[in-house]
Amino acid sequence: MMGIVAQKDVTSGCHTDNVNQYVVLVVLKMGLDATVLYMCCRKRYTSFLNMCSLSMVLADFVMVLAFSIVLFLGPDRYLMSLCFVLGHASAMYKALPLPMICMVLSDYCLEATRLGKQSARLKILRHTASILLVWILAVIYSFGSVKSDLIKMDFLEGLSALVCEVQESTLISYFTLGLFLAVICSMLPFWSMIPQWVREADRLSVGREKRENQRDLWSTPTNCKCMETKGIEEKPMEETIYSPPLWFSIILGFSLFWMPYLTVSVVGILMDFGVPAYITVNLLWLECTNSFLTGVMFWAKSNTEGPYRLPENVCDWPIYWHLSKGSQQQMFSPAVFDPSNEKRHILLCV
Repeated sequence: MMGIVAQKDVTSGCHTDNVNQYVVLVVLKMGLDATVLYMCCRKRYTSFLNMCSLSMVLADFVMVLAFSIVLFLGPDRYLMSLCFVLGHASAMYKALPLPMICMVLSDYCLEATRLGKQSARLKILRHTASILLVWILAVIYSFGSVKSDLIKMDFLEGLSALVCEVQESTLISYFTLGLFLAVICSMLPFWSMIPQWVREADRLSVGREKRENQRDLWSTPTNCKCMETKGIEEKPMEETIYSPPLWFSIILGFSLFWMPYLTVSVVGILMDFGVPAYITVNLLWLECTNSFLTGVMFWAKSNTEGPYRLPENVCDWPIYWHLSKGSQQQMFSPAVFDPSNEKRHILLCV
């Protein structure tokens, strides 16, 4: 695809360039990635994904700095410099998705081995070396595949433009479209049951939060004065809900969080919006891909071993494991959750 660097109207003699627009675009992208990093990656040095997200935000800052430097160059130089930055930035970001996916997946697979039990310092060194290797390969790819020459294109009615070649990430486009279609197709057979399962998942989530909030209350010392109080009457389940299979429960948890992002991305693909790789390769895509990979791993491990513990993720996988098993009693202790119609009397220590 071609990025328009400058435009000229021969009839009116008007000449405009798009340097300011590109600066605003990359600043917005850096702000989006920084926000996602703050919200999703609380422990920034515990996994390859978190450190990779941090490196991407730093790369966004370098790109913003490069575009800002272009603004201070003379008129005879900044258009060529802008084309150089656009071409190499798009090529580097285009080269990142596949190595990042492989590195994230391998990092999760190594958690159960001796390498996964290393100290935090060794993990940081290993992740840093991996990330540097990925970025070095991306830089080498960009210098071997980019043509940063300005190209003049003439249009009708006396319009002309200076353009340069920028690259798209077709891998992200195909991956996003395929993931969207897979989620939609898997939901069609269970469409009528989805609202009930969503309400049940919300109820399980609320019940778990209540249990965590009341944990200190149930573990009070026994050598204290006790009094009898009336318990809270639990709301019984109004109907028996058929539990979904585990694979669909995982897809449901994934889609509830990521379907808006996938929908917007697919609309852009179908409308043929040309978006360069340095925009589409962002932390939203990285976190969505990470949720997909962890969901697959959670399904593979939990199908036989119970709710498998994974690194922190935006999707609450254990909730949907219990939803698929219909095992509320395993998730909530009797002192916290009891789906019976009878009132309960509890001895509380005060």
